[in-house]
Amino acid sequence: MWVPPAAHWPDLVQSLLAWHQPLLRHMPWRNTPDPYRIWLSEVMLHQTQVQTVIPYYERFLSAFPTLQDLAAAPLDDVLKVWEGLGYYARARNLHAAARQMMTRHGGQIPQEHHALLALPGVGRYTAGAILSIAFGQDYPAVDGNVIRVLCRVFNIAEDPRRGAVRQKLWALAGQMLPKGRAGDFNQALMDLGALVCTPKNPQCDTCLWRDECQAKQLGVQAQRPVRGVRRVLPHYDIAVGVIWRSEHILIDKRRPEGLLGGLWEFPGGKIEHGETPSQALVREATEELGIQVGDAQPFMTVHHAYTHFKVTLNVLQARWLSGEPQCYACTDWRWETVENLRQYAFPTANQKIIAALERQTSSPWI
Repeated sequence: MWVPPAAHWPDLVQSLLAWHQPLLRHMPWRNTPDPYRIWLSEVMLHQTQVQTVIPYYERFLSAFPTLQDLAAAPLDDVLKVWEGLGYYARARNLHAAARQMMTRHGGQIPQEHHALLALPGVGRYTAGAILSIAFGQDYPAVDGNVIRVLCRVFNIAEDPRRGAVRQKLWALAGQMLPKGRAGDFNQALMDLGALVCTPKNPQCDTCLWRDECQAKQLGVQAQRPVRGVRRVLPHYDIAVGVIWRSEHILIDKRRPEGLLGGLWEFPGGKIEHGETPSQALVREATEELGIQVGDAQPFMTVHHAYTHFKVTLNVLQARWLSGEPQCYACTDWRWETVENLRQYAFPTANQKIIAALERQTSSPWI
């Protein structure tokens, strides 16, 4: 790894700040002194692109304009506004953190690094971004864009997902911080990665750091950052039931912890070896809800990919036969009409099922 002499860093930093000032990207969370809005934007931007976030950010602020409004809202309402943005643990943690701020921090976002890190969903990057951008404190904020820039400029030929390498990157970013302008520097470095030093086809010839970038000098910028062997994602076949009782459909609410926690869904589960989708649905309905269903018939197939695995939803329509639903593996259940399903927060994959039901409009057994 090549590191320029520390005495040369102020020149790099000043050139970056000068480049960034006229290029400031116009985003709704930029140029605001409100720590709540800055915190919200950083949470939403985690693993999500800017253009995707903007309408959700504006909708969220319309529903919950202040920290106090967010803390006072039921989690179901928060998840409904977040619906479609994905990575729902972010919304649950945002809500839980807002409530902790109300009870432990006087309704304010704390300005101490250790206090921020103690909040649900706040890691080192989010804490650094809030403290530097909202409060003007000298903390680095190393996101994916910053990692890519540093790995190329300093030709770091190690996988940044390794803990020791990640520590090097944080140390470098911290050493480069211009005192009193950490927020400007962090945002400029992120924008350099987003606009110029992009993952594919970086615009090296127009980059202000092209002469200092060791990866460019060696012609290895396409190989930085180093990535380990990509793991093949496991795939699961799931049986999903649209279970009818007259004109009503059974939905249940997932437990709050884990993937998609707190969201509503159509009942179902993994298809075991040797089972057909209809057999799996009958079994899951009994095991998870204590009801008996019959006449299961194929309705549609939905393919969906999560971060760590892929699923195929084998969706069936079935008739409720007997039994009062019990929450053996959920926290709530409802019999709802098709017209009312949009009132609930569902995972993205389930949204396709709702759209198909709206086109069908009624039970096939009516």
